[in-house]
Amino acid sequence: MSSFTEFLSQAAPELLPGRRTLPAGTHDIAPHATTIVSLTFSGGVVMAGDRRATMGNLIASRDIEKVHPADPYSLVGIAGTAGVGLELMRLFQVELQHYEKIEGAMLSLDGKANRLATMIRNNLGAAMQGLAVIPLFAGFDLDASDPAKAGRIFSFDVAGGLYEEHGYDAIGSGSLFAKSALKKTYRPGLDAQAAANLAVAALYDAADDDTATGGPDVIRKIFPVVMTATAEGTNRLSDAETGAMAEAVLAERRNEPTV
Repeated sequence: MSSFTEFLSQAAPELLPGRRTLPAGTHDIAPHATTIVSLTFSGGVVMAGDRRATMGNLIASRDIEKVHPADPYSLVGIAGTAGVGLELMRLFQVELQHYEKIEGAMLSLDGKANRLATMIRNNLGAAMQGLAVIPLFAGFDLDASDPAKAGRIFSFDVAGGLYEEHGYDAIGSGSLFAKSALKKTYRPGLDAQAAANLAVAALYDAADDDTATGGPDVIRKIFPVVMTATAEGTNRLSDAETGAMAEAVLAERRNEPTV
């Protein structure tokens, strides 16, 4: 069958993240990933995530990576229970690879988003016990009539609801502050560099008001993960590039600390 997840649900359902038997009660001891932002630009889409994972009031990890390529033309970022989210993301990657091998063709961008929505829906039982995962999915639509407007963003709810977002979106504990920042700075028709700069600035603003979101760590040289998806495929910006963008944001805030 073309769906690896469906095959796994029949062959070994206990291996699926949402099918594991959990003890009764609410589980709130697992590390949580926090804030992801995504913006469309002329010719593609950018996605960025901070590097912090929290466990209650403690920092569980300072350098977790929450944004990854789903396939050559799409990106996925996760917020929520970090371990379950990373496992679901890897399963989604395998799902897309499996479909392409079986069918000999790549799923459409809408098809990929629907597959991910089904996987989230299958995790609803674990989510009700505190192990919720909310991803953000974005990519370059190879079927778009206008390549300049081919970047698309999809968000989800905990029950697997699928929603297409226009322009920009954010998920995670700092999403309210990130989206508020993007609401004032985003403009249609941005180029890739300008969109990446806005994404890093939005994460900084989220970290400024949300303790679970990590800001640029200039001492340890830990900066956000920033990736793009265009007609040429996915690309991760280097640490030097993201570091330069973070330093530019810090310099701007030094000049106007109340902004």
